[in-house]
Amino acid sequence: MSAALQAVKHFRVRELAPILKADPKVANARPKILNPFLPHKNPESGRWAPPKYSLRRQADLVKSARAAGLLHLLPPGPKLSPKEIESASASAPAPVTETSGEAKWWAAPVQWDGEYKEKEVKGADVGNRLYAGRKRMFKGHKWERTLEKRTWKRKMLMKDMEERIERFKSTYRRKTPSPVSPARAVSYSKLPF
Repeated sequence: MSAALQAVKHFRVRELAPILKADPKVANARPKILNPFLPHKNPESGRWAPPKYSLRRQADLVKSARAAGLLHLLPPGPKLSPKEIESASASAPAPVTETSGEAKWWAAPVQWDGEYKEKEVKGADVGNRLYAGRKRMFKGHKWERTLEKRTWKRKMLMKDMEERIERFKSTYRRKTPSPVSPARAVSYSKLPF
């Protein structure tokens, strides 16, 4: 058995075993189990409890289920949309019996309690979710913010760079005394004395 199949089986056994132990008759029917990928509200205290599985663990389970072709066995959540589950269940193979001849009780259909609402994100269809609908970029690094202005300034300076180099070289040559001519006091400073 592959590691991906084992991970999905382990998840399903962990979630289904307590319900099936409590009431074995439920195995024939479609049991209703609290969705471990979603937060739920405690009816007694009225407080919200976090999901049983973290987003990282959910992502790992989804990856392994995709690899094993058992995506339809996982509940919907932030890492797996109901649309993906529907398409996976349509293309899923018929249930196969294990080597011992028993049916895979852990692969039986389950009704997951809890509704996952997908959020409509602007720009998701284009692939730009982060800056969709924003006027400008987030703060970023200073070099990123000043990059456009610096490149513009650099272009402007490079336009007439050849002339500037020529001008510099000619004025520098004029200021430097000739080694052949007699030495005279030349002031290179801009001060009047």
